[in-house]
Amino acid sequence: MSFGGPQWPQEPQQPGQQPYGQQPGQQQYGQQGYGQGYGQQPAHQYGGQADPFPGATQDGTPDWGALADASAAGRRRKRLLLIGGGALAALAVAAIVATAVVKSNDTTTTGKNGTVTPTGSAAPTDAPTPGPSFSSVAPPPPPNPKDFISDEKKDKAPLSAEGLFPGKKLTMNGRAYQKGATSSTTDCASVGEGGLGAVLKKNGCDRVIRATYVQDGVVLTVGVAVFPNEAAALKAKDQATGGIAPLAGAGVKEFCRATVCLRRANSIGRYAYFTQAGFSNGSKVTTSSKAVFQASDDLGTFAFNQIYARGKSQAAAAAAGAPGQ
Repeated sequence: MSFGGPQWPQEPQQPGQQPYGQQPGQQQYGQQGYGQGYGQQPAHQYGGQADPFPGATQDGTPDWGALADASAAGRRRKRLLLIGGGALAALAVAAIVATAVVKSNDTTTTGKNGTVTPTGSAAPTDAPTPGPSFSSVAPPPPPNPKDFISDEKKDKAPLSAEGLFPGKKLTMNGRAYQKGATSSTTDCASVGEGGLGAVLKKNGCDRVIRATYVQDGVVLTVGVAVFPNEAAALKAKDQATGGIAPLAGAGVKEFCRATVCLRRANSIGRYAYFTQAGFSNGSKVTTSSKAVFQASDDLGTFAFNQIYARGKSQAAAAAAGAPGQ
């Protein structure tokens, strides 16, 4: 029989508008005499003819004083225009020089993208910022706890009866079991009944650790046999016959002698585990003995959990890079 324990576990001109510069009622250049040209007022008349010199005296002699004044006024206007233009040019040059001075004193420059770059450093480019790169090589998977409990070369954690079966009692699914005696031996053949000892020895058993538990008149022994590798433990489970020898002591009397008890076998990694359960009063176990079957299930599951916990702790240590793992 086998334990029923857990399995590995994204803009044009408008109409009526006057020609440019001509006021209404004015005559165009060439319609009258010389003094009636573009933009001129009607000329003074002298002896029935047009006055050839504006500002001339009545005897027809030019008024040289007026002409001199007009010429001087023209020169003054030209000089004022030159001075004004020069002043404007000087102001423009001053503004350009001031801007250049400000720029030369500025310790930073603004890049095309609006960011400020320290003077002397490389200006930002329009090239896109490269994104993060990821390795195409997948990281190694985390260590498998089962690997550490499947071969003696990796399974280096301490192993003892107290390590596998700690404390004075255990509780499974609300059911409490008191612990009795424990033992550990390298003489595997001595702790087997009905041929189990020979099977353990033949498959290279290194050690057997046992513990006995009691709960409401049901008593049972669980034994864990240790082998060099997983293959040997599987063979021992498949070839199992008889059962693990009951372990009395520490307040527990002899049990499963000359009566019918429940024997089971299972394995995980390089460990095979066995239970033998019965009644403390010697009563025969039958298919209706639910308490015995329940106790066997609980202790088998507990043994499985304890062995697997060894693998988990060693795998965690290896993942953390602990020395010696």
